[in-house]
Amino acid sequence: MPAQAFGNLVTQLSPARVWLAKRGYTFQFAYKGEALANVSGGLSRGMSYAHELTWVNNFDLGKLLGLDGWILHGVLMERAGRQISFDHVGERRILLSEVYSLSGHMAAHLADFYVEKAFRRNSININLGRITLTHTYGTSLLLCTFMIQCSAPVGIKGVQGWSVYPKATWGGTIRLRPTRDLTLRTGVYASSVLTSNPSGWAWGSEKQTGVMLPIELTWEPFIGPRKLPGHYKLGFGHDTSGFADMIGSVPSSMAMRYAVQRPQPRDTFYIEADQMIYRSHGLHQMAGGYLMAGYIHNTPQVSVFSDQFYIGTSLLGIIPFRPLDRFGVMYSYYQISKRLTLGQHLLQDAGLPFPAGVNNPQTHTATLEAYYGIPVVPGVLLQPSFEYQMRPGETSVIPNATVIGLKVIGNL
Repeated sequence: MPAQAFGNLVTQLSPARVWLAKRGYTFQFAYKGEALANVSGGLSRGMSYAHELTWVNNFDLGKLLGLDGWILHGVLMERAGRQISFDHVGERRILLSEVYSLSGHMAAHLADFYVEKAFRRNSININLGRITLTHTYGTSLLLCTFMIQCSAPVGIKGVQGWSVYPKATWGGTIRLRPTRDLTLRTGVYASSVLTSNPSGWAWGSEKQTGVMLPIELTWEPFIGPRKLPGHYKLGFGHDTSGFADMIGSVPSSMAMRYAVQRPQPRDTFYIEADQMIYRSHGLHQMAGGYLMAGYIHNTPQVSVFSDQFYIGTSLLGIIPFRPLDRFGVMYSYYQISKRLTLGQHLLQDAGLPFPAGVNNPQTHTATLEAYYGIPVVPGVLLQPSFEYQMRPGETSVIPNATVIGLKVIGNL
């Protein structure tokens, strides 16, 4: 992930890393902490802190067991803290802090646990096991330099079927790469509620409601004499689970005019693009400045967010004497399903209470996020951040909120 601090803080471990790698084992241990304070608007002034400890393990099964080309990946995570969206902003549908666990406070949550195998000079690749979909579909390196949209846009990762860290699910993907610039990936995954199996270990308790069928076509050209990379993605996902009509419970006095539709599957369509516009300090894909944009659409009848649009930029070295600092800014607009809005209007007209966390019929909201990433030493990154949420809670009842904070990332 580009948001991590490049390099390692404890260089004394390098000989041990090399020794282990030659024998088939590589690892990474990282800390990520986020402290965010609401300084204006929202529900109240105050600060919330959350952190994440991540231990990534990779086992080369060729070196260890003679299974040439097979790699076993395992990720353990510890997450703890509080979410500023809930505590001080009054937002229940969008997480303003990236590090906030769906599972609550877990000392060792098992996230990804899967095997990988490449064929035909990596033109064919398969992944099988417990996998986080939004590290395979709908994601990008650049999105995870931001807090709100990491590891995929809210319109994707906020719905069942598109599992997001630390939630993994059973399934597999096959990736086909017929040319250098073109990739097609598709797979089959179990669909279950994002908060099910809170520890990641209780596989038998995970209630599956259907299957997710994702497909994504990616074009990654290198443009011009300086070979500026771009990433253009067209994706679709079909979740066969039967999702309830977002209109909710229709008051009995209006049941003749507004019928609750029977449960139906959910479809998600997305298009995402980013393009490097200048190169600076290196030949790798993060060595420069990017423009980026995306659009997501979900089946409105069974989705909280029917649409999302975002546009942003991520720029390296905009201050001459700070060539490796990165600045990013992103605006995102979120449209609530008109079916959900209608159901809330019906409750209001009938004089009935709204569901918990809702203060008025919800329609739309928007967020603006900016950051400035500062690599302090190899292995440590400081990233001051600014967030501004318009219409917290998707209504005009709560004042627009201004949030400032600091992210700290350290790699052992």
